[in-house]
Amino acid sequence: MGNEAQCVVKNGDKKVAGKALLETSELIFRSESLRLKIPFAQMKSVKAVNRELRVRSPDGSFVFELGPCAEKWAHKILNPKSRAEKLGIKQNAKITVIGKTDPGFAAELAKLSADFHYGEIANDTEWIFLFCETQKDLAKASSIAKVMRGALALWIVYPKGRKDITEMDVLSSGRKAGLKDVKVVGFSSMQTALKFVIPVNKR
Repeated sequence: MGNEAQCVVKNGDKKVAGKALLETSELIFRSESLRLKIPFAQMKSVKAVNRELRVRSPDGSFVFELGPCAEKWAHKILNPKSRAEKLGIKQNAKITVIGKTDPGFAAELAKLSADFHYGEIANDTEWIFLFCETQKDLAKASSIAKVMRGALALWIVYPKGRKDITEMDVLSSGRKAGLKDVKVVGFSSMQTALKFVIPVNKR
């Protein structure tokens, strides 16, 4: 999850108090009278000045009174982590991909490691990515959990905003398989990823 802070946002002569959230690829602000969602890619300028985060976007210029957080947030926006870094994948990791992924992620994995597999789980795999579009795909988590050993991690990647496969469905599937959910990451603008591991006392 991202960072969050209660703050005041200034837009011209207007001042609005609410909650700001710094997610993996966008800056969000929520209040009763103002809602903002500004993707990093659409920001025309970002800077921290006098404990304020100043952002210029296609919708206008906004000043977030974040105090000591301003500089840190500006740095994160200007220097975003790669998707692989967010997921914790190291160079030369052994990876298995199950299900349909996007070409961009496949290219990222290829840059990190020459040792990744599709479909079949290799004996020495360190990371498994299960891409789910349906409940049938999600059901595979149970059989995957049975072959997991040690600190091996399972990332379940699923669509955002769908009623037929929700976050609770994913959490329930992993937990019923005896796994523990430890992290959530925005995988893309359309997908979320939940990380599951074997509980330490069962390894």
